[in-house]
Amino acid sequence: MTNTEERAEDTCPLVYQCRLPLSTRTVNHLADLLRRHLKAIRSRWRILPPGKIAVIVLAMLRHDQRLADMAGGNNVSESTVRRWRDELITLLAAQAPRLDRALRKVAEQGGEVVLIDGTLIHTQRRTGKADRRNYSGKHRRVGLHFLALTDEKGRLIWISAARPGRTHDNTAARHDHILAHLRAAGLGALADLGFLGLTDDSETR
Repeated sequence: MTNTEERAEDTCPLVYQCRLPLSTRTVNHLADLLRRHLKAIRSRWRILPPGKIAVIVLAMLRHDQRLADMAGGNNVSESTVRRWRDELITLLAAQAPRLDRALRKVAEQGGEVVLIDGTLIHTQRRTGKADRRNYSGKHRRVGLHFLALTDEKGRLIWISAARPGRTHDNTAARHDHILAHLRAAGLGALADLGFLGLTDDSETR
């Protein structure tokens, strides 16, 4: 047997274009957030303009594009793309309304009830014991659990922080004090059987 370090075939980097189903409004909103952030921290320079950075980050979030692939396709380092991703996620998270304010706004607009439901966002399985808590026996897959509230027309008004996939809907609702916030706003809620027994917890006594 002869060992050789030669490759079976020559390889070269390939750059290709793809189409993202994103509105101009979405891209501009994210780019404007970045511009205001750069102005606030007095760092107005980036190797790419805010609009281009916004598209790169949205591509990763929408299609789960690898950091290394996005970096190579835009002639920047992987660490730079990671920094952009984390920076813009932080800026987007800061835009999320607080639960009490979101419910108060619904009440002020004449709403009487909200819809509440838990959902599992599928994620890739990671190795190690730490990922076991992300496995949902109900859905039989790995993911992160979110609690979402919508108005009577189904429009999203609030979403919780990410929790391990095995989290029960009631557990998440109790942690976020959903009932207390609903009562404070004078609103009712419609939910499925996954929330059965929620009113029996100590928060209501």
